[in-house]
Amino acid sequence: MNSLQTIIEQAWENRALLQEETTTNAIREVIALLDAGTLRVAEPIGDSSTSVGPDSWQVNEWVKKAVVMYFPIQKMETWEAGIFEYHDKMLLKKDYAEKGVRVVPGASARYGSFISSGVIMMPSYVNIGAYVDAGTMVDTWATVGSCAQIGKDVHLSGGVGIGGVLEPLQAAPVIIEDGAFIGSRCIVVEGVHVGKEAVLGANVCLTASTKIIDVTGYEPVEMKGFVPARSVVIPGSYTKKFAAGEFQVPCALIIGTRKPSTDLKTSLNNALREYDVAV
Repeated sequence: MNSLQTIIEQAWENRALLQEETTTNAIREVIALLDAGTLRVAEPIGDSSTSVGPDSWQVNEWVKKAVVMYFPIQKMETWEAGIFEYHDKMLLKKDYAEKGVRVVPGASARYGSFISSGVIMMPSYVNIGAYVDAGTMVDTWATVGSCAQIGKDVHLSGGVGIGGVLEPLQAAPVIIEDGAFIGSRCIVVEGVHVGKEAVLGANVCLTASTKIIDVTGYEPVEMKGFVPARSVVIPGSYTKKFAAGEFQVPCALIIGTRKPSTDLKTSLNNALREYDVAV
């Protein structure tokens, strides 16, 4: 890995090296390792059962750089799948039966993404560099952006948008930890980190600058970029003064925590309904 990292870092600083076979071979090796799940753009460090928050994850930025540089070394190709024709720089994943992955027609994942055993992909999309761990549901029209890290037994509901890190280039990917439930039409982008077993209600939008306000106590507690484990979150707004007047600006509100009765995946919706929140 050290030799691969050295080659990737050198090419990142000097793009002329992309013309050399040693460099292109190294980039393709990194993508193959990502596809197999042997290498990740980001990974938990320490004891995952006790460590929490962004500080418990290590981002391998050199791996992300390899993903970015994979595009210019690939040539456009045309291929067919039944009645469909595609014209792109990289193929899709295959051999799902061997991997133990259920893929409903209309779903696709790019080569260079990792889809673990037990994952169910409804008509949805997973981009290169992403990691989707065991038992996760990627529901209809959900998208998992490039290099995003999705944990075990996560539920990405219909229309969820998990952001990537290629356009624009970001230092860290979106991370959704084990057991989280992401409600319909939620958007999570710009490296936001959602903690274990957190629940986002429908239409929650989280960017790096979105205020996440814990309103469960007597005084609001503000944070950005991180949803604590087991939090129940809904869309909210706050008043902000502009030159033209005062207007409502979107935020996210932490209104409670999941209870033991909602720990089963089949009853996750109850975590929101207990607070009279839409799924």
